[in-house]
Amino acid sequence: MELFLQQVFNGIMLGSTYAIVAVGLTLVFGILHIPNFAHGHLYMLGAYVAFFLMTLLGLGFWAALMASVGVMALVGVVLERLAYRPLRNRPHIDSFISAVGALMILETSVIVIWGPQGRRIPNPYPDIVEILGVTMSYQRLLVIVAAVGMILALQLFIKRTTAGATIEAVAQNREGAMLVGIDVNRVSAITFAISAATAAAAACLVAPIFIISPTMGALLGMKAFVIVILGGLGSMPGAILGGYILGLLEALGGGYLSAAYKDVYAFGALILILSIRPTGLFGKEVS
Repeated sequence: MELFLQQVFNGIMLGSTYAIVAVGLTLVFGILHIPNFAHGHLYMLGAYVAFFLMTLLGLGFWAALMASVGVMALVGVVLERLAYRPLRNRPHIDSFISAVGALMILETSVIVIWGPQGRRIPNPYPDIVEILGVTMSYQRLLVIVAAVGMILALQLFIKRTTAGATIEAVAQNREGAMLVGIDVNRVSAITFAISAATAAAAACLVAPIFIISPTMGALLGMKAFVIVILGGLGSMPGAILGGYILGLLEALGGGYLSAAYKDVYAFGALILILSIRPTGLFGKEVS
């Protein structure tokens, strides 16, 4: 029983990370209807920005996290302006090629600056607590609490603010939003900023737990797409639920089956769920 509870806790922690990243990816897809294949590499870059600020400039964990979030928000705006906006009315394959180019630039830049080897950010909360036989580090608990807080804050932003309402309007009907005077370019830039910022926040929260590397964004990006498809394209509740489902599958599968194949479980779940519900958990049939 203790092993089960331990794996559930680990799964919730992983799922919290996946949910934050997937929500940002879902927002971008809802606005542009184009998947941002460089999203995982924005996550990776956010971790390295925090690493640089903490180890070389001596900033504390929270100061580095907030600075990384701000820097990555600006990177998101630049990425939208240079890699996606000029191709908005072009075939989707053009945006795909542009995204692949962007992720290669990001990964190569990190390798040139910091090297190909893995790095570790100092853990600000290394202490542990044991509850019902489950060993919990404060940093892992922080990931869960912060994820819930960010998801709630993002939901409030979308539902209760004017900027959030314009994002929803553009996602539902771009042409209609333009007709009522909404600046679609501005909304797209804001959405990319939020997406990159949330990815950076997730990366900074888990960076003290896992080793960071220039290639870590590729697998995380693939998992984020699996989550978005599982939850239903463009569905924020689906992205959140899909993130936690994937995290629990990885933790339980790794604990009871084999940790060597934990990354395979995500794609197995994708095949199984889509065979039952092709539109994903919260996806809608297109008439």
